[in-house]
Amino acid sequence: MTNSEILAVSKILLESRAFTKEEMSVILNKLVAGCVPLENIKLVSDLISNELFHYVELTHPAGIQDKLWEIGCDIQQHKLMQIHYQRQGADVASTVERIVEPVSILFSEYYFYLNAYITEEENGIYNRKYDYPAIFRIDRITDYKILEQTFSLPYATRFQEGEFRKRVQFMYPGRLQRIRLRYTGTSVEAVLDRLPTAKVISQDEKGSIIEAEVYGNGIVMWLLSQGNRIEVLEPQALRDEMKKILTEMLEQYKDDTEV
Repeated sequence: MTNSEILAVSKILLESRAFTKEEMSVILNKLVAGCVPLENIKLVSDLISNELFHYVELTHPAGIQDKLWEIGCDIQQHKLMQIHYQRQGADVASTVERIVEPVSILFSEYYFYLNAYITEEENGIYNRKYDYPAIFRIDRITDYKILEQTFSLPYATRFQEGEFRKRVQFMYPGRLQRIRLRYTGTSVEAVLDRLPTAKVISQDEKGSIIEAEVYGNGIVMWLLSQGNRIEVLEPQALRDEMKKILTEMLEQYKDDTEV
C-alpha cells in the first residue's frame, strides 16, 4: 500500500470507532508495520498518533473480532444459530432467545450488525417467520451457539448485502417500500448519495420529485434531519407518521405559559 492509502485507511478506521481502543491500537500498529515502507513508518505513525491518543470508545464497548469471524464462518456454512440478544434499553441480564438463519454481516454508524431471518419451529422444522431479515447489533449478542441443522439458501433468492445496504437507513429493519419526496434544498446530490436507489423523476420551480426504495422506517430519522427541505409525498402512511412526529415535536417547544 502507498503512504496515502495507509493513511486514508487509518483515518477511516479511527472515524468508525468500531473497536475498543486496545483493538484499534493493535490493528493500526499492524497496518503501519506491515504496509508502510520502513523509512516512512515514523511519519505515518506521527500523523495518526494524536487521534489514536484521544480516541474515545463507544458507550457500549465490546471486543467482537473473534465473534465476527465465527459468525462469518457460520454464514458460509448455512447453519442455524441460537442467539441471546440484549435489546436496546434492556437490562444486561435480560435477553431474548432467537433461532436465526444468519445471512450477512454489515457495518453502519459505529457498529457491526448481523442480518438474519428469525425462524419458528414446527414439528422439528424451522421456517422463516418474516420474509425480510431482522437486524441484530453484534455487540449486543451476549451468547450464541452454532447449531448442526443447516438451512437452504437458493442462489436465485440469496441475500445480497449490496442491494440491502442501498435500501436501509440506520439499520432499521422492515418491509420494502417505495417512497416519493419533494426536495427543495440546494444540493439534490446529497439526497442521491444518501439514498442509492433514489431517482429524480421531475424538477420544477417547486423543487425536485424523487423516488426511492427503502426498508423499514429508519428513513424517518434521516427525513427529520432535513428539516423543511424535504416533504414526504408517498406513501400516505409515511406522510401521516411524519405529521404525527412533527406535531409532537412542536408540542415540546410550546411555551408553558401559552394559552
